Amino acid sequence: MTEDQANDTMFQDAITALRRGDKPRAKELLTLLLKADQNNVTYWVWLSAAVDNAKERIYCLQTAYKLDPENSTAKRGLILLGALTPDESIQPFQVNRPRAWEEKLLLANEKPKEKGFKAAVRHPIIRLVAVALILVGLFSAVIFGFVLPRQTFIAPTESFTPGPSPTYTATPTLFGATALPTKPFTGPTPLWMLLPQTYTPTAIYVNTPRAPQSIDQYRAARAAFQVGDWDAYIASMELVAELEPDAADVHYWIGEAYRFKNDPQSAIKAYNDALKIDPDFGAPYLGLARARLLDDPNVNVEYLFDEAIDRDPDFGEVYIERARYFLYHKKPEPAIVDLNQAEKLLPDSPMVYMAYADAYLALDDKKNALEAAEKAYELDATDPLIYKMLGTMLIENGQYRRAVDALNVYVIYASNNDRAYALLGQAYYELKDYQTAVDNFNQAEKINRNGMRTFYIYRGLAHLELNNVDQAVEDLEDAFAEDEQSFEVNLGLARAYFVQEKFGSAFLKAEALKSLAETDEETALALYWHAMSQEKRGEFKTAVKDWQELLKMDPEVMTEKMRADAETHLKAVVTPTNTEKPVSPTATKKGDTVTPTPKAGTVTPTLKSGTVTPTPKVPITPTVKAGKSPTVTVTPTGQPIVIPSRTPTP
Repeated sequence: MTEDQANDTMFQDAITALRRGDKPRAKELLTLLLKADQNNVTYWVWLSAAVDNAKERIYCLQTAYKLDPENSTAKRGLILLGALTPDESIQPFQVNRPRAWEEKLLLANEKPKEKGFKAAVRHPIIRLVAVALILVGLFSAVIFGFVLPRQTFIAPTESFTPGPSPTYTATPTLFGATALPTKPFTGPTPLWMLLPQTYTPTAIYVNTPRAPQSIDQYRAARAAFQVGDWDAYIASMELVAELEPDAADVHYWIGEAYRFKNDPQSAIKAYNDALKIDPDFGAPYLGLARARLLDDPNVNVEYLFDEAIDRDPDFGEVYIERARYFLYHKKPEPAIVDLNQAEKLLPDSPMVYMAYADAYLALDDKKNALEAAEKAYELDATDPLIYKMLGTMLIENGQYRRAVDALNVYVIYASNNDRAYALLGQAYYELKDYQTAVDNFNQAEKINRNGMRTFYIYRGLAHLELNNVDQAVEDLEDAFAEDEQSFEVNLGLARAYFVQEKFGSAFLKAEALKSLAETDEETALALYWHAMSQEKRGEFKTAVKDWQELLKMDPEVMTEKMRADAETHLKAVVTPTNTEKPVSPTATKKGDTVTPTPKAGTVTPTLKSGTVTPTPKVPITPTVKAGKSPTVTVTPTGQPIVIPSRTPTP
């Protein structure tokens, strides 16, 4: 059976399903047909009747209208749905049958004279002849049906019955088994249906023509493969394997289906069955490597990649997989070498550029990583995985709004992917939409708590901005358990403990900040919070030194309000008789010392009598840069200090 004949049969099945009200089945079959021929106007028009809502119906009809502006059915549908301006040239549907009520209103002399067969039947002589013939027929049936069979035995002749009908119904097969029907597609509309471009997927490496006796089972298997019904696919391909015992590729594809089912042991058996038939077949070696990595990500399978390449040096997919294997083992340089070879063999494969993106990111080349992800998207915008990759690289490059758009598309098709929700939380956090960030982090944790390990810092800082201090402390302490040397985590905890009035704990974190600070901006933050916590603990002498050191620093490393706060607090904690006479930042001559005089009504604390110090609320706006732990800035006046981070996100 040719491809065109198979498509015609599938199209007729789709129409039959639609007429009996089985829209999911019709939608499934028409979707498969359009995947093979996206420019078929008829398929698009019929699909408009199978989809569930007006938006998708308009999209299907608009696509048909673009392909054939003269298609009257598409025009009528768009007019009825309000998507096209009424056109007088579009005639209503013609009525192909007479209407009974019109016939009844006609007078006897107005009715047209009957002609042909109807007129002959009404003639009385012809009616008499017909009755006679019926009587003769009944007499013959009695003679030949009941009398003669009792007298004569006639041996039956052999007859040839054609094979199974090429339909998608569950018909009995040669071996007594029953082909499993494909499952109707009930998920979100495939991405390729929502996009104006036509995308060509990477060619299948193994595409052997099937024997005539197995073509029906193979067609059913292919339909199951396209909708991801792996059990049905395996059942059909096992029947194909019995019909084609010397076909190694059939066992290879059975192994692939088991791998997609996350059944590595069954996959390994199928790949080995393929190698028993043809030891020089390169694809099963790649399959064995993939299946063993699925079973144990740390197993050494490099020799299997080498075996596959030795048998087929032009098998581009092997180079991609070996590159990913190198990346997992933190070897980006040899991964780039393999990807260069894969790009030569598969120049239009989005998988090559997705792997390039990971490799460049491992080399901390974020610009090229994003370019590779965008190239993959350009080659195939219908693969949801590309949206996840693109969203990740956009976050790494600080393009958070675009990252949100890409990741929101991905989670429609992968609603159980915890990392995607965590990445969305990170992007929303950077956009200062803290509540949405927390909601996405919570969804990620609901799916897989372990997946949140590297994102606790973001949720903790988001809770801090929302004034959910207890939740912030819980998350930040979890983040501290993951990375005790993170400046940002310790700074977040210092502030959270300060708000909780745990000034001793805040002081300890501020002490840690002093040793962890590597830039002037970080040093300024450490001094600020160290001084604040020391004041609350009554350690005014130490606080004075912190404020003085902060005021000696370049004003560019802090906000204006931070500097003003330092001056205010310094005046509040230094008495007029203090012998140390700290240097005021307003001294104008060399050697001058200025002793600040408190304003009227100001209570000047001493070391003995305790403290009455103003403690203005100083919000912290954490800023997380792409690919790194979040950098936290103190913004008392809303003017952030950008602190470059140094720890890449795992």
